[in-house]
Amino acid sequence: QVQLAESGGGLVQAGASLRLSCAASGLTFSYYYMGWFRQAPGEERELVGAIGRNGGILYYRDSVKGRFTISRDNAKNTVYLQMNSLKPEDTAVYYCAADPSFDRLKLPMGPNYWGQGTQVTVSS
Repeated sequence: QVQLAESGGGLVQAGASLRLSCAASGLTFSYYYMGWFRQAPGEERELVGAIGRNGGILYYRDSVKGRFTISRDNAKNTVYLQMNSLKPEDTAVYYCAADPSFDRLKLPMGPNYWGQGTQVTVSS
């Protein structure tokens, strides 16, 4: 079955960096659009960034532009989220997601496949 396994979350101070990884298995990775979502307590899940099948950047939400970078390595079936200059408002559970349709991927609960999430906490 399809599995998406995130790693790399943690507790950091404002201004620090983290790199999240999401290893995919059970699917033909290069066929899928990949995205990173986040959900803070009491908030809706929101798309942070999305990347196309061949690595083209499709979306960043405005609040992370210039600080976060999404990338993928199709040979390793892995998608990454490099997060720099972290702010307390970036605190959330971060989820990776996969879907063969970008129109479905970009919806808050649209993607077919989700990881279990990894907690990112940024202290001030």
